[in-house]
Amino acid sequence: MVALGTLLLLSLLLTAPPGLGQGPARRRRPPPPQSPLEKVAAQEELGLPQLAGRWFLVSMASRCSYLAEHSHQLEATAVTVTVPDGQSLAISTFRKLDGMCWEIKQRYLPAQAHGRFLLKGHGYGSKVDMVVGETDHSSYAILYYQKGQSISVKLYGRTSRVSDAIMDKFEQRVRAVGLSEDMTYYFPTYGFCDSADEFHVLDETKP
Repeated sequence: MVALGTLLLLSLLLTAPPGLGQGPARRRRPPPPQSPLEKVAAQEELGLPQLAGRWFLVSMASRCSYLAEHSHQLEATAVTVTVPDGQSLAISTFRKLDGMCWEIKQRYLPAQAHGRFLLKGHGYGSKVDMVVGETDHSSYAILYYQKGQSISVKLYGRTSRVSDAIMDKFEQRVRAVGLSEDMTYYFPTYGFCDSADEFHVLDETKP
């Protein structure tokens, strides 16, 4: 007796449109949409050890609705970067929340291409892709972040203020990825946290 599954498969093949089940001639699924970050070129001559040290968040462009609603509450933000293994970036972010200094620890792992990194999240859809778009290592760095299909651009400086020429570069890159001046926010240049006590550390590097 022929198995029921075999009969069903035969019936499907006999009644299917031409090409189904015939190898190369079958209809292919359309390719997934291109990630916005794939269009962004990474810094060609990127020296990871030179990225190490303290950086200050100068500006950020994003479509984030929360950021737009709370832009008047932006806090001075600084990061400390280390390169523990010569490939990944360990980043500690220091900022105030309700008047207390917090430290958020994250580890960006190297992606397949040079200058591209991945922050693995703990839940579905929580991973973040990051690209070092442009830096001179000594005064500024422009970084791109993508979560899902949403992209944001951040400008960091070795000091809390950067030159007009660097700001112009940042604004040009912001427009190039479809973000506008209305979506660009500027962070305070004073009131930075240098550290946080052990009760105000959020360690996202732990599983």
